[in-house]
Amino acid sequence: MPHRLKRRIEFDAGHRVLGHGGKCRHLHGHRYVCWIECECEVLNDLGMVVDFADVKRIVGGWVDDNLDHNMILHPEDPLLAEGINPESLQSIFGYRLPFIMPASRPNPTAENIAAVVFDKASQLLGGAGLWVVSVEVFETPNCSATHFKQ
Repeated sequence: MPHRLKRRIEFDAGHRVLGHGGKCRHLHGHRYVCWIECECEVLNDLGMVVDFADVKRIVGGWVDDNLDHNMILHPEDPLLAEGINPESLQSIFGYRLPFIMPASRPNPTAENIAAVVFDKASQLLGGAGLWVVSVEVFETPNCSATHFKQ
C-alpha cells in the first residue's frame, strides 16, 4: 500500500491571463499556495515518504528562485515585445526578468502554473521509488486547480 504526504509552499506573484474577457486580463497579483503531494511504496530508513524539509528546500527553493515576487507571463505578453530595450525591462520588472510560461502551457492560469510546478517537482524529487502525485495551486483561498500524475 502506498504512503503519501503533502507539503505546503507559498509564494507571491503577479500575472495576467491573455485573452481573458474579465478582470484577469489586467496585471494583478496573488498569494499563491501550492500543495505538493508525494507518494512512495516503501518508507525510507527513517519511516518517511520524504522529509518535509527536503520538499521545502528543493521544490520551495526552485519556487523562490523562479516564481516568488516575480511576474509570471505568457511568452507572447506585450510586455515582452521585441524592441523593448534591457533598461526598459529592468525599469518594469526590477532586479530580475519575469518567469515565462512554457509554450506548451502559455497562459499563467492556476491550472498551467500547477502543471509547471508539478513537472519541476517531479524532476527535482522523482526517482528512487518516490514520485509526485499531484500539485494543487490555490490562487485565492476559494479557488484552486490541481495537476495530477498521468
